[in-house]
Amino acid sequence: MEAGGWRAIDGEVGPESAPHVLARHVADTVRRLLQDLPATDRVHAANHILESLSTLEGAREWVDLIADGPRQLLSIAEEEAPGVYAIRPATPLSETALITNSPEDPNLGFELRAELATADRVDLLCAFVKWHGLRVLEQSLKSARERGVPIRVITTTYIGATERRALDRLVQEFGAEVKINYELRSTRLHAKAWLFRRNSRYDTAYVGSSNLSKAALLEGLEWNVRLSSVATPAVLRKFEATFDSYWSESAFESYDPDRDGERLSEALRTAAGKMGQPADRRIQLSGLDVRPYPHQRDMLERLEVERTVHDRHRNLLVAATGTGKTVMAALDYKNLRQKYGRDLRLLFIAHRQEILQQSLRTYQDVLNDAEFGELLVGTDIPERWTHVFASVQSLHPRALERLGTDHFDVIVIDEFHHGTAPTYRRIVDHFLPEELLGLTATPERMDGKSIQDEFFDGRIAAEMRLWEALENELLSPFHYFGITDNTDMRAVEWKGGGYVTSSLNNVLTGNDARARLVIKAVQEKVMEPGSMRALGFCVTVAHAHFMAEAFRKAGLGAVALSGENSRTERQQALADLKNGSLQVIFSVDLFNEGLDVPDVDTLLLLRPTSSATIFLQQLGRGLRRSEGKAVLTVLDFIGQHRKEFRFENQFRALTNLTRRRLQQAVENDFPQLPSGCQIILEPKAKKLIVENIKNQIGVNVTALAREVASYGELNLATYLEESGRELKELYRGNGNSWTGLLRRAGLLDGPAPDGEAALLKRLPSFLHVDDPARVGVYAKMLRDDAPSYAHLSEQEQAYARMLYFSLWPLSGFDSYEAGFASLALQQAVRSELLQVLAYNAAHTEHVPRPLEGELAGLPLTVHASYTREEILPALGQSTYNKFLPGHFREGVKWCEDLKTDALLITLKKDEKDFSPETRYRDYAMSETRFHWESQNQTSETSPTGQRYQKHASEGSHVLLFARRYKTTDIGSSQPWMLLGPAEYVCHEGSKPMAITWDLHHEMPAEVWTYSAIATN
Repeated sequence: MEAGGWRAIDGEVGPESAPHVLARHVADTVRRLLQDLPATDRVHAANHILESLSTLEGAREWVDLIADGPRQLLSIAEEEAPGVYAIRPATPLSETALITNSPEDPNLGFELRAELATADRVDLLCAFVKWHGLRVLEQSLKSARERGVPIRVITTTYIGATERRALDRLVQEFGAEVKINYELRSTRLHAKAWLFRRNSRYDTAYVGSSNLSKAALLEGLEWNVRLSSVATPAVLRKFEATFDSYWSESAFESYDPDRDGERLSEALRTAAGKMGQPADRRIQLSGLDVRPYPHQRDMLERLEVERTVHDRHRNLLVAATGTGKTVMAALDYKNLRQKYGRDLRLLFIAHRQEILQQSLRTYQDVLNDAEFGELLVGTDIPERWTHVFASVQSLHPRALERLGTDHFDVIVIDEFHHGTAPTYRRIVDHFLPEELLGLTATPERMDGKSIQDEFFDGRIAAEMRLWEALENELLSPFHYFGITDNTDMRAVEWKGGGYVTSSLNNVLTGNDARARLVIKAVQEKVMEPGSMRALGFCVTVAHAHFMAEAFRKAGLGAVALSGENSRTERQQALADLKNGSLQVIFSVDLFNEGLDVPDVDTLLLLRPTSSATIFLQQLGRGLRRSEGKAVLTVLDFIGQHRKEFRFENQFRALTNLTRRRLQQAVENDFPQLPSGCQIILEPKAKKLIVENIKNQIGVNVTALAREVASYGELNLATYLEESGRELKELYRGNGNSWTGLLRRAGLLDGPAPDGEAALLKRLPSFLHVDDPARVGVYAKMLRDDAPSYAHLSEQEQAYARMLYFSLWPLSGFDSYEAGFASLALQQAVRSELLQVLAYNAAHTEHVPRPLEGELAGLPLTVHASYTREEILPALGQSTYNKFLPGHFREGVKWCEDLKTDALLITLKKDEKDFSPETRYRDYAMSETRFHWESQNQTSETSPTGQRYQKHASEGSHVLLFARRYKTTDIGSSQPWMLLGPAEYVCHEGSKPMAITWDLHHEMPAEVWTYSAIATN
């Protein structure tokens, strides 16, 4: 069937005759009928028409002329030139297939040439590109360029396999846009895939093992799966979304042969291990903007919060070795110079010359200034004394005497865990900088105390989250085994949030059955116990010696170490562990800095702890990467614990899951973990853990009230600190609250006033409020001397309305004054709210950024979070008697008077861990770019669709609000974070429209991590 540049590829049309004229007339009619249908419906409709025509009496003759052979339209091809149509792939566009380059299969090169001939856009993702592979496709690529087909290619310098000449040709001859990942710290991108997008919506893709090389396309034993938008639409959608996310990432850099050719050549030689060649040299400055990885940006943001929000200027940054602490310090210094608006005198301190030299180069690269900095070490003496990189030894008392206490604005001290040593302490005590930053991987001291307690008021300003480091392949992957342990600890004394050490020691020391269980687990789970390098964490010195003796009897080299051992003994044991003459060290002093051994490949967790901090410290001893260590094996022994023991803490630290979603992960054997990691629980251990987590979810209010009574504390923050509980734990369940617990515990006098219970149920709606402006006005309205609503400023009234609807989402009063008058009678509720707000403000994690321009008057702050009950009144869309927020359930709101569209985005549309049908509709493409899908009825020509596209020229605004889930871990609605104003970039499709927005502000790294399809 042929009409308007389209034909049925499987049919042939003969010479013009009456039947042929009729056929052409039918084709024109069918074309008009089909042109408005979605592409995925056209094949089915055309086949139905053909089938119907074939049943008409007298029509058989000309139907046969139209479609000789199978009566099915298998594919559509556009006319490339008059009378010239592209070849059809051997695999129909609507079908999937596995192509193995076997003699019976079409080779991949043939299929790709056919696909290129009909594609309107092409995306290629491969680890490397070869000249001869490119030559296989050259005619098709030339034709594609002549037709104006955009081609995007993402590749890498992996093992130096890419050939620069091939990339140059892709760009210069075939007009492709090429982006390269120069990353060498790991294999990173290892995918091989093609995506062919067509305006007809008949998209296809190939995903498999083939890079762009001759062997992969023609002769190698390569496997590739052919996908289609008809048969596998969700997979194609994920492909497109993931590729676009990679394309937007800063880690993938645009390649221009004239500009970047030499850099690529050098990177390829480096990756291939050929840096010794004469042509190689170290480039002092890359000339490129050094950008932090997401995990680094997250830590830098938290540093900024400490300084900007909390006015704290002595800060400690904790991150594992190899995670880029010096890069973070240099980026932080760059940010500080911008913040202060001037050059800042810098002192960087380390204890070795090579570290200082490397750190100096890092600062030069980050600042793009080859003249930055001077060394003060050995024979190197600074001339300018403005930016000094000094060894600890060089800053002796005479040198300090010559430098004023305020000589340096910023001081950075590497390996700050040495800070208590006299050489370090005299430096810290001498200077009074504007900003002091300590860097360390191990904040614990040899004596078991932490440097944050001594120097930083007990705070760690920014600490790398374990899952971030694992996802970024900065630490060794782990295999965690939960081993069933029948040891009964239900009668062990419990105090202060943990087992009493002496009581626990009585149960574990001398327990031969448990020791045999541990040895048996090692024999079963460790490939070669005789060559393992293991650490075992014990309860007491006696327990450590008992376990060491048990292992020696089993034929394994083992010793016990504690603070009782001399430094020489500890160093000898560590040397023996490293050289293999010792297999395991049992340690009592968890915080012994000397146990930070990269070669450790096995951990034995023999000391039960529900402290996430202690658990992570234990785990951290084995997560250091080292050559030859493929994985860290962790053996944890799951006994029968008291009901107070909480497994959730350690597993949440491993997975970054909320309590309720953690339960689902345990039950489903942890389907989503960082690459290379596994958590495997024995059936009985799994059952114990699930029951334990369920008990924590279903909090027993009576037991909790009994605990509150035991503390006898009326101050919420003090209770949380002493009990180790999280704020939201007190609000889990229907109507639970601090006031309710105090009343149950008998710590509040007098009966509850009328209306208190209903208001207490609303308090979970305030657990997110932490931006200073909102906290300030809310607190003002909650105090005993609160002003009347009428006496507030216009913006304060807007905040007051947000508070009002947070308490009464369905209103119930005939004025705001009436509502706040009733609130004045609720002394306990107001007291609790004030304490919650104060706690939130002290723990805020984001720097508030005001809206600007025409939106500046709104009571909204970029990167603060809001409920629906706050968003609608903030935008002037709700009043006490009209458009109540409790009735609003839409995801978009057009505010006519403000000329603003508010887009309320929920990233996970349901409570499933993985939903391929919805996951790739709304997602972050980069830190400043967001992909959003409109409501189904919105077309690109509708007034709403036009407003989205033309909002900038027509003077309207777009505000993006995003949240990860619909509900929080305690069952309340999760608030949305305001990502800020956004600008329209482009869109695809209609009903719905898939729109790309550019944000005015970078989203927080935490949000980018969970909203992106793939992060760097």
